[in-house]
Amino acid sequence: MSQEVEFRIEHDSMGEVRVPKMAKWQAQTQRAVENFPISGLRISRSLIWALATIKGAAARQNAKLGIVESRVADSIYQASIAVARGDYDDHFPVDVYQTGSGTSSNMNMNEVLSTLATEALGQTVRPNDDTNASQSSNDIFPSAIHVATAYLLKESLIPALTKLSEALGSKSAEFHDVVKSGRTHLMDATPVTLGQEFSGYASQVRYGVERINSILARVGELPIGGTAVGTGINAPVEFARGTIELLAAETGLPLSEARDHFEAQSARDALVEASGVMRTIAVSLYKIANDLRWMSSGPRCGLGEIHLPDLQPGSSIMPGKVNPVVPEAVCQVVAQVIGNDAAVGFGGSAGNLELNVMLPVIARNLIESISLLSSVSTALADKCVLGIEADRERCLSYALSSPSIGTALNPYIGYEAAAKVIKKSLKEQKDLRSVVLEEGLLTPEEVDKALDVMAMTKGGILK
Repeated sequence: MSQEVEFRIEHDSMGEVRVPKMAKWQAQTQRAVENFPISGLRISRSLIWALATIKGAAARQNAKLGIVESRVADSIYQASIAVARGDYDDHFPVDVYQTGSGTSSNMNMNEVLSTLATEALGQTVRPNDDTNASQSSNDIFPSAIHVATAYLLKESLIPALTKLSEALGSKSAEFHDVVKSGRTHLMDATPVTLGQEFSGYASQVRYGVERINSILARVGELPIGGTAVGTGINAPVEFARGTIELLAAETGLPLSEARDHFEAQSARDALVEASGVMRTIAVSLYKIANDLRWMSSGPRCGLGEIHLPDLQPGSSIMPGKVNPVVPEAVCQVVAQVIGNDAAVGFGGSAGNLELNVMLPVIARNLIESISLLSSVSTALADKCVLGIEADRERCLSYALSSPSIGTALNPYIGYEAAAKVIKKSLKEQKDLRSVVLEEGLLTPEEVDKALDVMAMTKGGILK
């Protein structure tokens, strides 16, 4: 195939560039493709959607303000709808690891929209002067990260965590009367119910949703209108307000103009905060997943208090072995999210003077964390939690055989006497009730009342 068929010539302020003939991008995108052959990772689908949606709203507001001709603005807006829908994802080839402001991806979007608008309109639509009017990469690309983050939190992660919390809550109700030995330091402790444990798990996840809701307003503050350094040069005063109102109406997200454009331009603290919440949620999921692994360990030589759904063979050599594969996947996701949070935190510290120059890597890691947590929370609920069964007899036997139930003897015979009873029961392998009666410390009625394991789970402080 000849060069003329494969390539076309585009130009920008630096000169001519060869661009693949069928590509919707133009010169600046091609330069970025050639300059950053680094990871092979492209910006996420959600970030493409957010960028396109912002460009569409900006075009409409620019038309309203007379900055861009109405016909041109409408063609950009129509193109943005198609791009946001995912029709042209193959035309966003720029590597994640690029210029720190995201200028390459911003210009990639400007060029694709301008090409599509030009084709539809039959007249040239310019990437910088029309599609990027009243804007800068420095305020638009971070705004897109905020919009994508807010969308994924609201529409993906909150529903996934809600489903998981409800699944755990349903198991809490189902297991409300399953008494088992509590454990602290992985050693026997006073009894709890399996339902109480699952109640704690459900609350952990529910509090994660509360944490997300508490940050949404700050994540939704957009630096749109700040342009290059926060002063708003080349952007009419009404541009930011109108554009953000259109965005909020279109997306249903709690979006607002930044209260301080210089903070919003130079720092990404709200995204660092959001990543911190992702880390907290991940830590909660790790505790839950690991507990499920411990409680389901066995089937003969472990705790065996619960049974997880059998999903797949667990070994290529040991027949019949089944592993807790979903909790293990959760733990791996947690490792990734904690690593991503470290990258986001480091990136957030790079707000040098008027601009943070780690925007693409912040976006890549935060968006991945939200997406991973959303998917794995759904899998944990659907593939694991809803199918958990309790071994009621085994749980009760552990509760009754735990020497820690001797704690309930303290109010009757005192700490030291109770300690002697426990030591004798362990040494002679007798149950506590028998030892208490042998020593003549309590009547049968008194000892039965003291060693009622279900009553112990109710304590006194939670009534």
